[in-house]
Amino acid sequence: MKAILYKKSKPKSILEYSEIAKPVPKENEILVQIHASSINAADYRLIQMGFPPKKKIFGADIAGVVESVGSKVKNFKPGDKVLGDLADSGFGGFAEYVAVEESLLVHKPENLSFEEAAALPLAGVTALQAIRDKGNVQRKDSILIDGGGGGVGTFAIQIAKFLGSHITVICSERNIEQSKKLGANIVIDYNKDDFTKMETRYDLILAVNGNHSLGEYKSSLKENGRFVLIGGKFWHIIKSLFLVKLLSFGSKKMHVLMAKVTPKDLKIISRLAQSGKIKPIIEKVYPLEQTWEAMQYVAQGHAKGKVVIKVK
Repeated sequence: MKAILYKKSKPKSILEYSEIAKPVPKENEILVQIHASSINAADYRLIQMGFPPKKKIFGADIAGVVESVGSKVKNFKPGDKVLGDLADSGFGGFAEYVAVEESLLVHKPENLSFEEAAALPLAGVTALQAIRDKGNVQRKDSILIDGGGGGVGTFAIQIAKFLGSHITVICSERNIEQSKKLGANIVIDYNKDDFTKMETRYDLILAVNGNHSLGEYKSSLKENGRFVLIGGKFWHIIKSLFLVKLLSFGSKKMHVLMAKVTPKDLKIISRLAQSGKIKPIIEKVYPLEQTWEAMQYVAQGHAKGKVVIKVK
């Protein structure tokens, strides 16, 4: 089968389009023919740090068709259309096939293409957990989403709208109309205005790709407000892990989300997509052999929604 392998010795491309053996599923695994995968921050950050997956194949989000199942698989059969997240099982999505435990998969919503379904798992669940769990959002809460243009940000806007929040989004000029269409009540162009200099205070602030200090975010919270750091530069996230507890004394609470896709939350996100409450936003689709080019584009930090790899 064709797959994108990590080969650090390559001078120009760290990811190489290669031919490798097709995996054989174990008794509790499913062999999925992958139709599409999508790129997440976890992929390019691991590359930057030089920590490839054990099998040297990146790609966490997948959508495809079940080709065969092991003897102990109960909930899927050949021909089923599925989606899943492989981040906790060694990745492997940038390939034509993957063998994966059935607990990591759910049935694909019929109203989504394979490309849309592949854009759903990690970004959708991250947004859900940030708003529902760390953010403890309540109906009519005022939410500020700093970084509403990418994969997590576009899902966060839609989920917040579904939950009845008043939404302010910070993004670049190119993402203003998209943010409004997805449900933002107010949009701030970060090249023109600085929310930290405004008088508005928020019940919840989500820093999806924010560049402000934790102190500035805290100052923009209402009493009993919550702040959740979701993304940003790697060392900023590491530093924040140590600072949020110190800054959480008092009524304002500061959090860093380390998202973990669970079968329950993957089903919730899939149902929201099935019912039309959320829709994956895709900017670009690359063929499998151009995965390295796609990865470089996403790493620039300006993707408008998700970037998807079309495998089949």
